[in-house]
Amino acid sequence: MIVTTGFNIEGREIAEYLGVTRGIVVRATGIGRGIVGGLKSLAGGNIEEWTVVCEAARMEAFNRLVQHAREIGADAIIGMRYDATEFTQGSTEVLAYGTAVKLR
Repeated sequence: MIVTTGFNIEGREIAEYLGVTRGIVVRATGIGRGIVGGLKSLAGGNIEEWTVVCEAARMEAFNRLVQHAREIGADAIIGMRYDATEFTQGSTEVLAYGTAVKLR
């Protein structure tokens, strides 16, 4: 599956736009990572415990995006983006989305 943040694929022609495809996940930091991350946030700088949670959420959302695109018969996804929203304190929604297309 070709996935790009651009709106075309070099050397390929878009034959059909299938619509928006998405992958969504809601993640919580968990009590252990939350406590350690909270303590580290007092000192400032990168908080590796939270980085791990965010990266895992992005990867899962991306994989769900690709799965959804395959289910609707796409060859590629263009205009791929991420969005994140704090759902509740300690829980964040991560959305990966783009336009599913068929290629010639």
